[in-house]
Amino acid sequence: MKPASALKAVLSIDDGVLMRGAFYVLLAASLAFLVVDIREINTAEAARPAFDTMPDLPTLLPPTTAPGAQGAPLVQPSSPEEVLRKPMTFNLVSGGVLLAEGTIDPGAAGRFANEIEARGEYIRSVSLNSPGGAVEDAIAMSKLIREKNIATKVIEKALCASSCPIVFAGGVTRSAERDAIVGVHQVFNGNIERPSPEQAMSSAQAATARIARHLEEMDIGAGLWIHALETPPNQLYYLTPAEMAEYRLTTDAIAASEPNAG
Repeated sequence: MKPASALKAVLSIDDGVLMRGAFYVLLAASLAFLVVDIREINTAEAARPAFDTMPDLPTLLPPTTAPGAQGAPLVQPSSPEEVLRKPMTFNLVSGGVLLAEGTIDPGAAGRFANEIEARGEYIRSVSLNSPGGAVEDAIAMSKLIREKNIATKVIEKALCASSCPIVFAGGVTRSAERDAIVGVHQVFNGNIERPSPEQAMSSAQAATARIARHLEEMDIGAGLWIHALETPPNQLYYLTPAEMAEYRLTTDAIAASEPNAG
């Protein structure tokens, strides 16, 4: 192929293809270092109190940069830590808003499905306030939200971190109010049993693949999970409003640009 033809072929590649290519390259590089991260986490986990069983997030709002710098939250969650660390509860409030608050514990998806079955006709949106938790439950909740055409939102000073943005992504429309705290990081095995490095690597690869596939199905930009892959599990990457719009995690800007938007 002539140089000019080769250059033309490269320039014609869709931006989405380039983004997906960059995503998978970064995925491979991130997984190469993940075992080291998991070993360090397992050492720290052994010293934690027995009652602290959050599957995904060792501490609430871990720092990523100096306070006030880009990438760090400018506000603290309005809910106390003891509320956020409790297993997720569901409370239907006025306006058809289902408040989903607390840790996404194994079994949360089942309770959520029961709530939808019992009150689905009244539920218009799910308001999230959670530090994250079990990935499989988060994916199941997200899929059900999309199936039922329910909106999602994160209100002012509410927290949606770790696996919570996976749930958020399921909304048929998605909004984050000013000072909403939304963050992502790598997943890891938070079970009491300590996996071998090989088991940990396999589990991380499988979980990452499921999350990436699900987010693609939800039409979320691949760049969102690249930030997660770059961020160790004991830290968070805090998403700015502009980034959430860029990766289509929020739909406010998209809706505003549509001709028939209300």
